[in-house]
Amino acid sequence: MSSIIEIKPEQSPAHVADVSTYLRPGSINLPALPPLSLYVHYPWCVRKCPYCDFNSHEASPQGAPEDDYLDALRADLEAALPLVWGRRIISVFIGGGTPSLMSARAVDRLLSDVRALLPLAVDCEVTLEANPGTFEAERFAAYRASGVNRLSIGIQSFDEQKLEALGRIHDRAQAFAAIDIAHRHFENFNLDLMYALPGQSLAELQDDINHALAAQPPHLSLYQLTLEPNTVFAKHPPALPDEDASAAMYDWLEVRTSDAGYRRYEVSAFSRPGRDCRHNLNYWTFGDYLGIGAGAHSKISFPHRVVRQVRFRQPASYLQRAAGGEFVAQSHEVSRDELPFEFMLNALRLTEGVASDSFYQRTGLSLSSIESKLNVAEQRGLLARDHRTFGPTPLGMRFLSDLQALFLATPAPKPGAC
Repeated sequence: MSSIIEIKPEQSPAHVADVSTYLRPGSINLPALPPLSLYVHYPWCVRKCPYCDFNSHEASPQGAPEDDYLDALRADLEAALPLVWGRRIISVFIGGGTPSLMSARAVDRLLSDVRALLPLAVDCEVTLEANPGTFEAERFAAYRASGVNRLSIGIQSFDEQKLEALGRIHDRAQAFAAIDIAHRHFENFNLDLMYALPGQSLAELQDDINHALAAQPPHLSLYQLTLEPNTVFAKHPPALPDEDASAAMYDWLEVRTSDAGYRRYEVSAFSRPGRDCRHNLNYWTFGDYLGIGAGAHSKISFPHRVVRQVRFRQPASYLQRAAGGEFVAQSHEVSRDELPFEFMLNALRLTEGVASDSFYQRTGLSLSSIESKLNVAEQRGLLARDHRTFGPTPLGMRFLSDLQALFLATPAPKPGAC
């Protein structure tokens, strides 16, 4: 932490002046800075899926401007260094889009740049998101040699009709081939699947999950399909299983994964022993993350404040701005009143809860500041706590949005209101 404070703006580029602003006295006092992760966003994909609300864009027929984007990523990281100076990176996540469209040379250069500019933990987890339609054994072996030690593979389904309905570019055979390649080159990988798909029955879900479990992945992410704003599915909604059918799928998933030896440690995450995703755990425990690349988000703590940033979203705009040394489109300080909800929005996703003192460690606020809200959550059977930990009950996990909403900042009364 002291290395951050020792930055001298007069000896650094103009943007370092922001660091002095962030280091001024504020309304909170963090006892220590939290762990720090790095997120790298690759915004291009072969085809935009109709359910996807991520910052992803179809690449042109000529392909993505790989070298220009790598130049911009390095410049983005260099510009951000004063904000995280001296802090060690515990995990790196290359997400998208479809990062597995990147050439082996590009991934090698990217990770070389990261290692040259940031201190990585010895056991740093380095994840790359991959689409089964992009798997080539030789290229993925090269990814592993370059330092990628974990894959997150977007299977979504093994059913041909469901894959077509979801707009995926891969088929069932490619899904199995991708898993085979992952087993050959990676000890650690995740399979992403979705449930409550258009027209999906419980039996069809069971078939999907049984195929996934038979592949013996170290980690599973199982998400319910939701219709997100500004997507094709939101504009033209498909027929999805009703609430009762979706709940039956959810209940079956819990039992089946547990019987297969997977521990559900987060709303949508299931792992073998020792294979929890460190990068996502850092998000859920309100750790820090520096995000670089088009549309990437950052959350960075300083001794007296927590700051959020968003990079320019459109790839063309990001590249254009990067040429002039501009990367951050929005930056704001999380207010003292907002911190409890921000913390709980993440921490309450963890099935086993969090240590009670982590609230103070991450927000600088006393747990007593939310005592009344904790009491309400406990009285409603949504939250359980003792002197060491607190977390959602099974009921609270099922009605997670309701539980999280209890910790929203209460608006101050308007003048004259009673």
